[in-house]
Amino acid sequence: MATDHATPLAQVMGWLLQEEPTTHARPVTHPWWQVMCLTGVDYFSTLGYQPGIAALAAGSVAPFATLILVLVTLFGALPVYRRVASRSPHGQGSLAMLERLLPWWQGKLFILCLLGFIATDFIITITLSAADATAHLIENPLLHRFLEGQTVSITLVSIGLLGLVFLKGFREAIAIAVLLVLVYLSLNLVVIAVSMQHLLMHPDLVPSWWQSLFTQHGNPVSLVLMAALLFPRLALGLSGFETGVVVMPLVEGYPQDREAYPKGRIRQTYRLLTTAAVIMSFFLLTSSLVTILLIPPEAFQPGGVANGRALAYLAHQYLGEGFGTIYDLSTITILWFAGASAMAGLLNVVPRYLPRYGMAPDWARRSRPLVLVYTAIAFVVTILFQASVDAQGAAYATGVLVLISSAAFAVTLATYRQAPRSRFLFFVVITLIFVYTTIANIVERPDGIKIATFFILSIITTSLISRIWRSTEIRTEMITLDETAQAFVQQESQHLIRIIANRRNTGDEAEYYEKEREVREDNHIPTDESVLFLEIDISDASEFVENLAIEGVKVGPYRILRAHSAAVPNAIAAILIYLREQTGKTPHAYFGWPEGNPVQYLLRFLLFGEGDIAIVTREVLRRAEKNPERRPAIHVGG
Repeated sequence: MATDHATPLAQVMGWLLQEEPTTHARPVTHPWWQVMCLTGVDYFSTLGYQPGIAALAAGSVAPFATLILVLVTLFGALPVYRRVASRSPHGQGSLAMLERLLPWWQGKLFILCLLGFIATDFIITITLSAADATAHLIENPLLHRFLEGQTVSITLVSIGLLGLVFLKGFREAIAIAVLLVLVYLSLNLVVIAVSMQHLLMHPDLVPSWWQSLFTQHGNPVSLVLMAALLFPRLALGLSGFETGVVVMPLVEGYPQDREAYPKGRIRQTYRLLTTAAVIMSFFLLTSSLVTILLIPPEAFQPGGVANGRALAYLAHQYLGEGFGTIYDLSTITILWFAGASAMAGLLNVVPRYLPRYGMAPDWARRSRPLVLVYTAIAFVVTILFQASVDAQGAAYATGVLVLISSAAFAVTLATYRQAPRSRFLFFVVITLIFVYTTIANIVERPDGIKIATFFILSIITTSLISRIWRSTEIRTEMITLDETAQAFVQQESQHLIRIIANRRNTGDEAEYYEKEREVREDNHIPTDESVLFLEIDISDASEFVENLAIEGVKVGPYRILRAHSAAVPNAIAAILIYLREQTGKTPHAYFGWPEGNPVQYLLRFLLFGEGDIAIVTREVLRRAEKNPERRPAIHVGG
C-alpha cells in the first residue's frame, strides 16, 4: 500500500509555519524578572561602552551629564512607559496609542514611519551589538593576530547564531538572557566595588577632579548647562523601555487576569521597567564616576586602551588578567546577545500591525519566517557598513530617541482630557526634553536620520505593494447577524437566494422600489421570486482585516441586510460565501454597470474601498473559491 511522504521542502515549510500566529496565540509566559533579562541584554550591555562614550563626549563633565541622563530616565522615560504599558498591555507598544488617536490613511502612514524608526532601532541594535562584540573579541591580546581582518565574517556568524536561537524559540532565548545578565551584572558590580575601594584609598582624586571642573567651567550654572547640552550624546540603550512594553505578552500576570485588561501583567511590567531603570541608573552613575577618576583622559581617545571598554580596562587594571579575561568574555557574549531584545521586539510588534493593515503577507504573523527575514536584513546591513560600530551608532541613537519622543507625545495627548492639568503639563515637559534630545542628536549626527529614512521608505514601499497585491483577498475574519438578519436569511434559504447590491441614498421605500424594478428588468427576474437588498457602508477604508456585523432592516415591504466595512467588494464577497455556507445554496448577486474612468474606479477602490464593485467582487470570489460551480454568481445589468 503506497504511503504519501512530504518532500523535504514541504517539511521545512511546515516547520517554519507550524507555530500559531503570534497576533492570536497566547505565548508561554515567564516571571517578570526573566523577561526583564531578555529586554535588558541590550539595555545592560551598554555598560560595555557607555562609560567610554561618556568620557569621550563630555570629558570631566561626564558624571554630571550621566546624572541628567539618569534623572531623565527615572522621571521621564519610566513614567511615560508605565503609562504606555497600561494603555497597550497586549504588546502593541506606544504605536497603539497613536493608532487610536490617528485613524484613516494619515494614521497608517504615520505608523509606517514609526515602524521605520523601530526597524532602524532594532535592526541596528542587532548589527551594532554583534559588531561591538566582534570588536571586543578581536581586541583581545590572545586572539588579535588570529582574528585580525575578519570583522565582517565574525559579525555575520554572530548574527546567524542569534537567529538560530530564535528559530528554536523564546524559551531558549530567555534562558540564555537570564544567565548572561546575572553573570554580567555581577562582574560589573565587582569591578565598580573594587574601583570605589581604590578611590577611598586615594582620596585626593576626587578634590582634584572637582577643582578641574570649576577651573574649566567657572561656576555651577555653567557646569549644569554644559552637562545638559552633552547628555543627548549618552542617550543609548533606552530602547529597552520600548522593548519592555512590546514584549508584555511574555510577562506572567495573575491567574485572575482578564485578557481585555490584564491588571496582573501590567503591574508586573511596572516592576520590570522600574527595576531595569533603577539597576541601570546605579551602574551608569557609578561607572561614569570611577572611569573618569581612575582612567587617564588619553586612554579614552580612539586607539586608546580604554576606548569603548572603560570598565574592562579597570577590570584588568585592578583585578588582574585572569578576572579581566573573564570580564571580557562576559562582555562579548552579552553584546552578542544584546540583539535578542531587539529580535524579540520585532517578532512581537511587526505582526501586530503590517499583516492587519494588509501590508505584509499573512505568513508575517508567524515568528520563524520573520526570524529569517530579520536575520537576512541584518546580514545586508552588516555588509553595507562593514560591521563598523561608529558608522551605525548615529542610526541607533536616532531610532531610540524618536521612539521615546513619540511615546512621550502619545502619552501627553492621552492625558490631555483624562488627567489633572498638572500631570498633563508634566508630560508636556518630558516630551519637550525628549524632542530636544532627538533634535540635538540628529543635528550632531545627521547620518542617523538618513539611514532611518531609508528604512522608512523601504517599509512604506513594500507595505503599499503588499496592500495592492492583497487587495482582492477575503478580509473578513468573522460574520455575525442580528435576529432580524437571521430571519431574512432563513426565509431565503428555502429557495434561490437573490441579493441586490445597493448604495443607499435616501433610504426610503421609493428608492428600493425603483432599484428592484431596474434589476428585475435588466436580469429577467420573475416578479414572484423574492430578493434581499445588501448595503455596505464604508467605515475606515484604511483598515484591512475586520469582523462584519450584519443588521437586518425592513423598509416597507423591502428587506435589507446592512453592514459597515473598509472595502465594499470584499465585504460583499465574504457575505455571499457566508450565505452559501449557512444555507447550502449558491447565492446570486446583482449589480449595475458603473459609468466613468476605470482607472479612477481602481484608485477609489484602493484608497476608499469603493470603485467598480461588481468586477472587484467577482475577482475576490474567484480568488477565494477556485471551483466555479461553488462560486456565488455575479450578474451585472444596465
